[in-house]
Amino acid sequence: MQLDDLYRRVIMDHYKNPRNRGKFEDGTVTVDLNNPTCGDKISLQLKVEDGIVQDAKYTGEGCSISMSSASMMTEAVKGKSVEEAKELATRFSSLMQGEDVQFDDYEDIEALSGVNKFPARIKCATLAWNALRKGIDEDQHNHK
Repeated sequence: MQLDDLYRRVIMDHYKNPRNRGKFEDGTVTVDLNNPTCGDKISLQLKVEDGIVQDAKYTGEGCSISMSSASMMTEAVKGKSVEEAKELATRFSSLMQGEDVQFDDYEDIEALSGVNKFPARIKCATLAWNALRKGIDEDQHNHK
């Protein structure tokens, strides 16, 4: 099997079988973002306690890249400190710029590495990660 085929399967698996899709009823930071150029929308919810992302959920609609990226991101950040989560977002941005970045703890993210060959799709892949950054910043601002 070609690596591209494997990556495509990983992306479609997250799209068809999303992880952490849904909403929390209480005590969360909520960030709504959209990508007007292609219509992707996400509502990300984070449960942050004592500087740790305890849980993350999302709802939204969009292409397979944006929704699978959200699924992967929510899996990757659970249990991480807010600093570690922001570092993951930074590393993901580097991956989208074509840098060779490894995600040892959560290799599924690497399946999105080919997106950088399609500049118009980078915004799709980074939408959830931008919501993560914004959510963490809002949470930190609210707890100062």
